[in-house]
Amino acid sequence: MKTLGVDLAAATKKTAVAVIEWSSGTGSTSPTQGLARLEHLALDVDDQEIVDLFGTCDMTGIDCPVGWPDALIPFLTGHLNLDAAPVLEHDGIAGRRLLAYRDTDRFCTARTGLIPLSVSADRLAHPAMRCAVIQAKIAQLHGPQPRDGSGRLAEVYPAASLKIWGLNGRGYKGRGVPEAERLEALLASLEERAPWLDLAGHRDRITASDDLFDAVIAALAARAVGRRRTLLPDAAHAAAARREGWIHLPSCTLDELPF
Repeated sequence: MKTLGVDLAAATKKTAVAVIEWSSGTGSTSPTQGLARLEHLALDVDDQEIVDLFGTCDMTGIDCPVGWPDALIPFLTGHLNLDAAPVLEHDGIAGRRLLAYRDTDRFCTARTGLIPLSVSADRLAHPAMRCAVIQAKIAQLHGPQPRDGSGRLAEVYPAASLKIWGLNGRGYKGRGVPEAERLEALLASLEERAPWLDLAGHRDRITASDDLFDAVIAALAARAVGRRRTLLPDAAHAAAARREGWIHLPSCTLDELPF
């Protein structure tokens, strides 16, 4: 299996990708050695490279919302058409939360305590617009990918994956000295917890870029999706997941990923 992790930004700059190749470890001198190798790592990646890499990988995990809240469309349509009724349904803070957050965002918060950025009311909206275009480009070449992650493309959330796997993912984003030190420590913890992961000489590049690190985590999370070891939407969430997208939270430990 090959998994692609994409840390998507609004533009080519700061968009990172990582490809991990997974093997059975046959012929290895260690039961864990070489089970997962970082085959490709790149920063400042354009749409075409993402689409090309998608075509070569079995599962792609993208760190970006793949859809918008169901409530947002009738709200905007009502506003556009001067139809007050669907707009007034979202009067007040509680109503606006339904416009800002998806069903999967609320599920993620309930399970992890983390609050994903709003796809419709935060700067994340710009990457999400680009993500929608990338999804359309993938659909033209490889067919439409279900937004619930049941195909070859799934939404992942590196911060939540790190928390579930017992890694301290706080305070490593940024270009200051404290952030760099935290990223270095976080990567060291990942290497200790995942001796089966071969960074293939890319360690220094990863410690210099939180975007590259997030792409690696997205590729690891994509493995969990591909092995069906994530929390899947049940009957209460399935319909919304198909329309809005679904954040795949690992249901396995880091140790279980290669096997």
